[in-house]
Amino acid sequence: MRSDERDGQARQGQDARVGLRSRRGRRAVAVQLTALVVLLSGCASMPDDGTVDHVDSSHRAESDSQVRVFGVSPQKGEKPQQIVRGFLEATTSDEAAFSTAKEYLTDSTAAHWDPFASTSVVSGGPSPANARRDAGGGGGSNVQVTGTRVAEVDDRHAYSPKDGDYNESFHLTKDGGEWRIDHLPDGLVLGESDFQRIYRPINNYYYAELGPDAEAITGGKDVLVADPVFLRRRIDPVTATVNALLDGPTGWLDPVVDSSFPEGARIAPGQRLSLDDSGALNVRLNSQGAKVSQKRCVRMAFQMLYTVQDQASAKVSKVVLADAGGRTLCERTREDAEDYQPGRLNGRASHQYFVDGDHRVSSFDENSDDPKPVKGALGQGETEMGAVAVNRTEHEGAAVSRARRSLYVTSLSEDSKLGDPVLTSKAKHEKERLTAPSWDGLGDLWIADRDPDDPRLLRIPGGKETPEEVDVPQLAEGERIESLRIASDGVRMALHIREKDGSRTLKLGRVQRTGTPQEPQLSVTSLRPLAPQFEDVSAVSWAGGSRLVVVGRESGSVQQMQYFETDGASSNQPTLPGINDVTGVAASEDESKPLLADSEDGIVRLPPDANWKTLTDSGTSPAYPG
Repeated sequence: MRSDERDGQARQGQDARVGLRSRRGRRAVAVQLTALVVLLSGCASMPDDGTVDHVDSSHRAESDSQVRVFGVSPQKGEKPQQIVRGFLEATTSDEAAFSTAKEYLTDSTAAHWDPFASTSVVSGGPSPANARRDAGGGGGSNVQVTGTRVAEVDDRHAYSPKDGDYNESFHLTKDGGEWRIDHLPDGLVLGESDFQRIYRPINNYYYAELGPDAEAITGGKDVLVADPVFLRRRIDPVTATVNALLDGPTGWLDPVVDSSFPEGARIAPGQRLSLDDSGALNVRLNSQGAKVSQKRCVRMAFQMLYTVQDQASAKVSKVVLADAGGRTLCERTREDAEDYQPGRLNGRASHQYFVDGDHRVSSFDENSDDPKPVKGALGQGETEMGAVAVNRTEHEGAAVSRARRSLYVTSLSEDSKLGDPVLTSKAKHEKERLTAPSWDGLGDLWIADRDPDDPRLLRIPGGKETPEEVDVPQLAEGERIESLRIASDGVRMALHIREKDGSRTLKLGRVQRTGTPQEPQLSVTSLRPLAPQFEDVSAVSWAGGSRLVVVGRESGSVQQMQYFETDGASSNQPTLPGINDVTGVAASEDESKPLLADSEDGIVRLPPDANWKTLTDSGTSPAYPG
């Protein structure tokens, strides 16, 4: 069985079609007892005998992986609207090739229809309208299928939030005396609950393209970046995962990552991949995939190991890559892959930091509730501080003065001196000056100046060199960055943006690095929405390789704290306990670390499987290294 680590968020209500399904028996599901599955095969399968029971979708638990859903064939004498409805329901089955759904199509249409072209996700489910006869007595019939679009999944399995109406025409004709669909759009249209049941999100892994900055750190060309995709959960999951990895990165991430698999690399025909009893994955590649050097093959193996591990419940012990004939090209174990581990630039995060009531930089040890000022100048309080960030090795600290005018960077050692500010804002008002800073895993510091007369995003190489202005071409006049958080890999940045009308939204930007070490060229491009349902965002922090925790408010609702994936999809992480008036949040890319928040009760911590606990009733700007 495979874990549902990043399954869709629990359903918020039922499909509008549930009543129709239960009344008309449109769905048949085969159920096999869990105990029998464990004894015989260890995974869900179709029973060889026994009855087939009708199960209302309202009684199917998301985690009930023993339940398989199969389509029901068209019945004699069904009208056009019934045929379209039956087809839509058949596309929600657990059939690999949609064989039952194709029974609702004419033979020629079934041969050309591409269900994998895209998937439109609509709230409440698609709704087929009453049929309309062709104008001019053509003998055919049209059924309009409508819905409110929520998201789109493209042919590379990439999820994108999308607003607007879904409105597509399905044309039917008589075929052998029965109505059949002879024209329809490629792809699928699914209600949210069906989409969350059928699909599971996983991370593919590709190497970060850091340009000349890759030379700044050891292993700078071996930094793996998570690329989230959605795959069908019960249809040969390991094979589907490997195929998705070989397809290459999604369009949004593609310009800043690279795959070691050569173009045209595929698994050799006839394989159904799975882990063997020892946790090893053996993959035979076609000729394009097999014609690689030993060094490249090793990098391919590490990509595959971490990608398959992301959706496997058991540990992947080893990846063996072979040519089509079975000759081993390379093999690497889990222990070999430790230096390539995703998130390795994040650091160990042995402390949690904040600005205390005396405006000094203080910290908590990982397992302590007793705060202490940090060593050196930032903990002495000679200059009052308002926000802090500590680099991922926890050797350097960056703090913005209480009035948000000046940025200081200094060592967290006993004898450190504050020195002159690295950066100063000229803005007149505190809320228009410097944001809190953020460190990437390469050792560079990022910060934004909110000065209305000169709003800028800046990178400070090494935290101490001359600040470099970074272009954000999609920021319109009148918009500015209110806060930012860069991922440890250095190629993705969460930007909290103040729009022209004063509202605050959250977007993900792609950090593109070109040029030379002497003349670097950086830009943050292709901004795309995160947490689109929040009309106002208060705070954000990275909380995993492809996950963020966001504090915001939906229209007409109270403040909420939720997890979101970098593609904008809601995460399946447990609902966070309520907390009042949160103005800041801090998480680590190491998902085992507890959350921190700046609330009306002070600095609070959320340990695993517990409620919020007050650490100190004074202080602001909680932060993990980064």
